[in-house]
Amino acid sequence: MKKYSFVLNLILVLSLSSCLRLDSNFYNLSDKITEYKWDNYPGNVDFKLDASYHIEDSMMHLFTLDSKGGDDKKSYKIYALYIGELKNIATDTVILYCHGNKWHMDFYWQRAKLLANVGGKHRYGVLMLDYRGYGLSEGPPSEEGLYNDVDAAMAWLKQNGLSNDRFIMYGFSLGTAPATELTGNPRSLTPHKLILEAPLASIDVMSADGAGLNVPGSYISNLKIDNAEEIKKVKQDLMWIHGVNDLFLSIETHGEVVFKNHGGTYKEAHRIKGADHGEVPATWGVKDYAEAVRKFIVR
Repeated sequence: MKKYSFVLNLILVLSLSSCLRLDSNFYNLSDKITEYKWDNYPGNVDFKLDASYHIEDSMMHLFTLDSKGGDDKKSYKIYALYIGELKNIATDTVILYCHGNKWHMDFYWQRAKLLANVGGKHRYGVLMLDYRGYGLSEGPPSEEGLYNDVDAAMAWLKQNGLSNDRFIMYGFSLGTAPATELTGNPRSLTPHKLILEAPLASIDVMSADGAGLNVPGSYISNLKIDNAEEIKKVKQDLMWIHGVNDLFLSIETHGEVVFKNHGGTYKEAHRIKGADHGEVPATWGVKDYAEAVRKFIVR
């Protein structure tokens, strides 16, 4: 039986290395759109908020960013959404939300709305973006492009008056890669605090978990994402959130490792029992989730 299991795992690894490389399959772009529909998005989402979380159209600002560089050294038009008063960016605290590997901003709209209601309606500004290749954003997805796109969003916030001491970085799933990278190695702005929800430890760990073998990530991917190492450079306060029942990014092999390696002096852990990947706010309870985020921001 052990030999049979080993052979199956080996076949899986070989197939991944040829036609199913993690590079191309890591980015989930299957839901093509021609416009953003926000509350009218017809697709499935992780959860839906009630009417009390409604965002007025006047508080929603869809715009584009020019994101330069990446693997092909080209520039691309990246779509972003700011929730709040643009004129208040110079005085407000702002959360930059880096979404996961699935689809586009419509899928994460409920999460952005929830963050815009943390501490009260529009207590904090929220900026969300679609990385290149996602939603309506131009270009092919890539790791370097991911970092450049998020940095373009940071540069926009800085141009609109945001300072480091009022800047909160939030990463979910794939979004924890740019969130961690650009907190530990800041570019346009230096985040004041970091929130990571369901972080991946590294591509090596993903390949080992997926194949059932201790296979180097380079065997099936050119991606270099290594949050477990980069988090050692992060001295800012860290809030870590992870579903105990996460079947996509195991809390033991991914989240716990990232949390343990944090290089700062303050960190807090929120292990949400019964929550799978993407289920944390709903399983925790959106009010309890929002209150925990608020307390972390103001501490």
